[in-house]
Amino acid sequence: MIFKVAEKFVSINGEGTKAGQPAVFIRLAGCNLRCSYCDTMWANGSDTPFEPMTEDEIAAYIADSGIKNVTLTGGEPLMAENVRVLLERLSHEDITVEIETNGSADISVCDGISPRPSVTLDYKLPSSGMEKHMLMSNYDRLIKNDTVKFVAGSHDDLEKALEVIKKYDLTNKCHVYFSPVFGKIEPAEMVDFILEHKLNGVNFQLQLHKFIWDPNKRGV
Repeated sequence: MIFKVAEKFVSINGEGTKAGQPAVFIRLAGCNLRCSYCDTMWANGSDTPFEPMTEDEIAAYIADSGIKNVTLTGGEPLMAENVRVLLERLSHEDITVEIETNGSADISVCDGISPRPSVTLDYKLPSSGMEKHMLMSNYDRLIKNDTVKFVAGSHDDLEKALEVIKKYDLTNKCHVYFSPVFGKIEPAEMVDFILEHKLNGVNFQLQLHKFIWDPNKRGV
């Protein structure tokens, strides 16, 4: 199978349960959403430049890196045609695979894969403009190794996140992370909200910018 790889690089993971650890990032081109705060819009369109790679070529790139954490991101990686072929191919490697998905794609594509990739599932809050696209059946498929991420840009966003957490008992089901949209909400307001509502099990995290490692350079 051929996959549209918009970008591939080695860096330090900037968010989630693997934050601070080395990771190989495979960014697949194309996304069905257009979030107001998107920082990778360049990778979302039908005209996004990409490198065609087979599942074996992607696996070889990961193996050559020597890094054991792999993040499939986008765009929206679960939109990729035959993505299960790639997931099954990577499941045979000695690596840990995380999928970053926007919350509108069906994560059941991961069912039956052993070891199952971990899923970082975004819930697009009202300020994103994309909340109506959330596929809520995904919340019945979450397991302990998965993560739900709320990127908030307003107090109303925080209230909505609280509603979703309670409705789906997320802090007892999986990892939960809050991150701010920079310039839209003060991190201190988010921290105060977590403390005020005694949100045990919710992690506050500032998302870090990408740092690409190049063995011939110090970084980009």
